[in-house]
Amino acid sequence: MSELAAPTAKRLEKPSWRDSRLIVGVILVLASAALGARLVATADNRTPYYVAVENLVAGDRVTASTFRPVEVALADGMGGYLRADAPIPQGKLITRDLQAGELVPSSALGEPGEVDVQRVTVRTDAVATAGLDRGQRVDVYVTTDDATPGSGDEASAGTTRLLDGVAVVGVHASEGGFGAAARTSVQLYVPAAEVQAVVEAVDHDAKITLVPVSGGGVASGADDA
Repeated sequence: MSELAAPTAKRLEKPSWRDSRLIVGVILVLASAALGARLVATADNRTPYYVAVENLVAGDRVTASTFRPVEVALADGMGGYLRADAPIPQGKLITRDLQAGELVPSSALGEPGEVDVQRVTVRTDAVATAGLDRGQRVDVYVTTDDATPGSGDEASAGTTRLLDGVAVVGVHASEGGFGAAARTSVQLYVPAAEVQAVVEAVDHDAKITLVPVSGGGVASGADDA
């Protein structure tokens, strides 16, 4: 009987750079590294910008606590916002309403005098101001009833809309009374040209009613000094 031939051990050879599997592996490694570097670069492509800490209305003065910085990545062509790599421009005035957390457009800041409003406090029914808050826009109605019968001044009595869409700066605690008898102090930003008319209505104890403007917004309720 003839003997079976013993198998010959095959020597392992070092892979050659011509090996297709090696080439594919190198390509995959390079592609993964490039993709990872791109993702890291995209994640780091953020810039610090300022956002409003609370709801702001035109006429608010900028203080050190008005804005806070956030890191955001804006799309191309979305510049024009206030960058947070510079100090907060204290002393500037807000020229348009801003919502809490909203990026601050550079165009929303102006110099004192660009927004010609003054703070005026009025008193109104607590029930009528339920739900009213800082930053909301309201129409101001004044009802007078100071005519003396037979004096010929009856035509001066009645209700008129004194102001359109003024901003609420703050709503303060009710003052005495219960229900409809309770009074609440509301601070408004009033155009300078209308301040005298509002003060006269307050001094003559006219009834003042604030009617929220549809879509006027509701703010956080905080008040700045």
